[in-house]
Amino acid sequence: MAERVVVSGEGVALDLSRAGIGSRLVATLLDLVAQVLVLWIVLVVDGVTAGGSDGAAAVALVIVEFVLIFGGYPIVCEWLTRGRTLGKLALGLRVVRDDGGPIAFRHALVRGLSSLVLEKPGLTGGLTASAGLITAIFSEQDKRIGDMLAGTFVLNERSGTSRRLPTPYWGTPPQLLPWTASLDLTRFDDRLALSVRQLLTRAPSMTGDAQYALATQLATAVCAVIAPPPPPGVPPLVLLHAVLDERRRRAAPPPPGWPGYAPPPPPGWPSPPQSPPGPYAPPS
Repeated sequence: MAERVVVSGEGVALDLSRAGIGSRLVATLLDLVAQVLVLWIVLVVDGVTAGGSDGAAAVALVIVEFVLIFGGYPIVCEWLTRGRTLGKLALGLRVVRDDGGPIAFRHALVRGLSSLVLEKPGLTGGLTASAGLITAIFSEQDKRIGDMLAGTFVLNERSGTSRRLPTPYWGTPPQLLPWTASLDLTRFDDRLALSVRQLLTRAPSMTGDAQYALATQLATAVCAVIAPPPPPGVPPLVLLHAVLDERRRRAAPPPPGWPGYAPPPPPGWPSPPQSPPGPYAPPS
């Protein structure tokens, strides 16, 4: 089974097993059965409640219902369940981002619309119905068109994940914690985070010069989209690890009572003043 390597916020490489074409086809067929059943129920209700209505209005209503059921169902399900539909739930599949994180509404929207327009018969008269299957067969990462456009892939959760050798990482230095806690990460997008994680995965097998050059290049790109700037003298790899660690912490904050938990301030409570970070000193 094909695997995809991503790096967690702690700098640990994980082998994520991608779903095969067979399991994805079965999940799609299960979803299609559910959608057809819902459409049939809706059409029966339409026939009972609006049997004598105008023909053109009835056709327009059916078209709207078709789009909502076959286009809206996967979008809403994958958005609310973080990457699952009924078919994927039955097969143990889940849609995730290319960096292994949970998808957002925009990912589900792009996948759903591309599937409705390009990969399912109906809107195109069946001309592009096999496009998604053909793309997945010839894609090295088993991606259909919607996955390529949204930056996602389908994970087989039942196969589990396995940890690989961790990249050198000893946690965010304590002197950087005030700086990371004050970071504005709104412009630190998934694509840049994926590039950083890929570097951290490859770092142990790289030469010192290549590792430093790539880390410096990525650290410069990261510093351009975050604020405030880091303290002077932070090594590039330490900076990249610290920013990813803070991003992971904000995506999944620790529960009350755990180390690192900080209760949110009351509404309207003024924010504490932020002092400029001092120079970075490596731990002794």
